[in-house]
Amino acid sequence: MEAGIGFDNEKYLSKQTEEIMKRVSQVDQRLYLEFGGKIIFDYHESRVLPGFDPNVKMQLLHNLKKNADIILCIYAGDIERRKIRADFGITYDADAMKLIDDLREWGIEITGVVITRFQDQPAVNLFKNKLERRDIQVYTHRHTKGYPSNVDLIVSDEGYGANDYIQTKKSLVIVTAPGPGSGKLGTCLSQMYHDYKTGIKSGYSKFETFPIWNLPLKHPVNVAYEAATADIGDFNMIDPYHLKAYGEETVNYNRDVEVFPVLKSILEKIMEKESPYNSPTDMGVNMAGFGIIDDEIVSEAAKQEVIRRCFRYNCEYMKGFVNKATVKLSEHYMEQLGVSYEDRKVVLPARQAAEQARLDNKGDEGYFCGAAIQLKDGRIITGKNSPLMHSASSLILNTIKILAEIPDRIHLLSPNILASISVLERDILKEKAMSLDLDETLVALSISAANNPGAHFAMEKLSQLRGCEVHLTHMPSGGDETGLRRLGVNLTTDPKFPSKNLHDI
Repeated sequence: MEAGIGFDNEKYLSKQTEEIMKRVSQVDQRLYLEFGGKIIFDYHESRVLPGFDPNVKMQLLHNLKKNADIILCIYAGDIERRKIRADFGITYDADAMKLIDDLREWGIEITGVVITRFQDQPAVNLFKNKLERRDIQVYTHRHTKGYPSNVDLIVSDEGYGANDYIQTKKSLVIVTAPGPGSGKLGTCLSQMYHDYKTGIKSGYSKFETFPIWNLPLKHPVNVAYEAATADIGDFNMIDPYHLKAYGEETVNYNRDVEVFPVLKSILEKIMEKESPYNSPTDMGVNMAGFGIIDDEIVSEAAKQEVIRRCFRYNCEYMKGFVNKATVKLSEHYMEQLGVSYEDRKVVLPARQAAEQARLDNKGDEGYFCGAAIQLKDGRIITGKNSPLMHSASSLILNTIKILAEIPDRIHLLSPNILASISVLERDILKEKAMSLDLDETLVALSISAANNPGAHFAMEKLSQLRGCEVHLTHMPSGGDETGLRRLGVNLTTDPKFPSKNLHDI
């Protein structure tokens, strides 16, 4: 059956907006609000909290745009090493530019881009030039002298004072980034330092979603956050400062707890008065827990997200992106929740399809790949690779034929089109492999649809696949990964390469 809704998005949006404006009213002139997580297309949140709109932060920004300036931070090191945003398959610098475009589509202009921990890296200067030549204001912040232990040096003209000052006008300044570790906090504090030097009394707060402070420490939703950040070593803990100040157990994560004493000292040094916050939890604006309307649904969704993360880290380990410790840590979170890889319902059917492909080929040498999808109504459909197409291609064609109630014997792809593609790849481009990946299959389907009503009707069913669960027994080729991403499915794969060729990795 189709999964239910466990989260009230409208209630959350209302309460979060109300709390932000309350924080704005508590400062004298300006509030710097650090935005944790992704500002748009936050699919982790929507997977873990069914009913959560992945663009709810953008809705909130749109509601606040008359009162808010926006600063976008990006860590120079992420640009230099071309860090990838996994759900889009693009680098963080490309994601930063995409975010600027997305904001503009919502009628929101950014005030400027801050490149943090800047060291004149060639790739970073190229990124800076691209933005500046498109009339985007770019600022650079180098490593802050004295950070994190020497507060007197940090809060001085040699510390925060050495950073570029971003001119803002609104009572609310939102500081966001493509991903974690981008220098958002340092940018907020640097801005506050410059503000106070010019007589502007500003404050700081943090927009958060995870961990959810008023859920138990080991609630599946909070464990899913730990799994999502296993590659950077974040973990949740009871906020000791909040417990001491209020006698109340709340959940926060290690980096916020560890930095709190220093942050409190820095805020007091900048403002020349006692900090308004007694704990890291105090600093956060996080009403997500109040939006949960069905704990059973969100708990199950969170368990499934932990399994997805484990599959992803295993694949990233095979590709050399993470170490074995990250894989072990993610599996530890899975054990905490009492789930296994096979609890993802599409895993075993995909593996069975791969075994069927092997049997169909009578055990000939080669790589036999299987794929499975779980539809919103619970049905599971499979596909397997063949000399004609990849398993992902077979899976999607099988699925839309079933959704369109087209008999299996009727072909969606025109034989003439397939023959033409074969000539192009074999005789003209001299390609070794001639089976169609998913991206190629979708193009062939769209061409066939021009003259084939059945193919056109089936193609219209592709939109029904968004949000469905998919598993492949081998890591996808570039064309398969692109096609599946465009369809919007939640993909996992076994950590196996689809061929022995190193160039295909």
